[in-house]
Amino acid sequence: MVDIKISIIGAGSAVFSLSLIRGLCVTPNLEGSTISFMDINRERLDAVFSVCRRYASEMNVKLKLEKTMDRKESLKDADFVINTALAAGHHRLREGWDIARRHGFNFGGSHHIMHDEAFWINFYQFKLFDSIIGDILDICPDAWYIQLANPVMAGITYLGRKYKTAKIIGLCTASTGGDVYHLAKTIGLETEHISFQIPGLNHFIWLTHFYYKGEDAFPILDEWLNREEEKLWRTLKAPTTMLIAIDLYKRFHAYPIGDTCDPGGGAWPWWYYADDETRKRWKLDAEETWRRYFLHLEKDLEKFFEVANNPSVKVTDVYPPTGDYEREIGGVVSIIESMACNIPRIFQVNILNSNYFVPGIPQDFAVEIPALVSKAGVQGVKTYGLPKPLTVYALRDRVSPVNMEIEAYESGSRDLLLQLILMDPWARSEEQAKKFLEDILALPYHAEMREHYR
Repeated sequence: MVDIKISIIGAGSAVFSLSLIRGLCVTPNLEGSTISFMDINRERLDAVFSVCRRYASEMNVKLKLEKTMDRKESLKDADFVINTALAAGHHRLREGWDIARRHGFNFGGSHHIMHDEAFWINFYQFKLFDSIIGDILDICPDAWYIQLANPVMAGITYLGRKYKTAKIIGLCTASTGGDVYHLAKTIGLETEHISFQIPGLNHFIWLTHFYYKGEDAFPILDEWLNREEEKLWRTLKAPTTMLIAIDLYKRFHAYPIGDTCDPGGGAWPWWYYADDETRKRWKLDAEETWRRYFLHLEKDLEKFFEVANNPSVKVTDVYPPTGDYEREIGGVVSIIESMACNIPRIFQVNILNSNYFVPGIPQDFAVEIPALVSKAGVQGVKTYGLPKPLTVYALRDRVSPVNMEIEAYESGSRDLLLQLILMDPWARSEEQAKKFLEDILALPYHAEMREHYR
């Protein structure tokens, strides 16, 4: 047992908070921990606290659970601060998407517009990140800040550059290596005998090295594709991104992992979404993918509140302490255990590329890489990097736009924000970009953003 305190900012994210408690309840080393749930939505905070307390009680695990709407109170004496908060709700994101569509923008490679890291959402996230880190440095400067809230890549880049003394890492629930294990099982490999490396940037990571029993496993994948690819074309139904994942593998000799070519990662690259005919040919339907995603969130929340409002329900019957809960929360429980109990393990994390962990990417930019995590902290593993063509695309489609967005935010420049829009693959003219930006800023709840970008 350890005596640590974990502060969850945005604890009203019900599925995350419960998954965290599930993870803690099956991790004996972390029994006795204090968990501080913090959220500005009282109804959701109360529901989460109630369900999580019931869960720990049913599991007969000693955890000290606290709740508060005061962030500074939550941060007091914290050893780990987990940020899952979304400062601007999904309704703002979707309303912005509707405006973008009217101006000719579409899904596919549109990382800062037709994606859940849209610039009008990121603006509020950057402000939130600043305020949280400021409080951490004042109240619990030795605490580790673990960011799961989007934008991970831009957020870790921005914070890592600005707050040199803060202990900061970013995690992505789509990047725990689960996709590699799934791929291995699909092609008939025993997962206990595989090893791999998946370097890159958040939402742009690639399986570059893949071994089975110490031997290169890509030839096994190639043989499987030779046998099965034609069948996949016949049997896979839209929406699916597996077909373009296979095509990208054949083009670049690296396999896209996590959200790299999925709508959740901005659906890289744009050319598979060029027009209706192309999307149909590749069996893509980003609209349907996002519709299912938001419907899934709504159903999960509805289910959670049903449990919260019915004390007679046994929580562990509805949410059993099994399954891949660590994937749901980016491996955060295991990471905390490794740090708190000095159990060295390798995890996929987002940190600055300070030691050229991914060759070809700037040192002051966040990369997603394997890292050794222990009591000593987070030590990035130097990777072989990406194939050179993918490095070029990473610089163009990920690094450059994020740098433009950060510069626009820090300078408060509306012109640079316009330049960010013009970097989008669906931008056709300055007039189109200007009208789109004007319509976004004209939304009544964006007064603060209008004031910021002059």
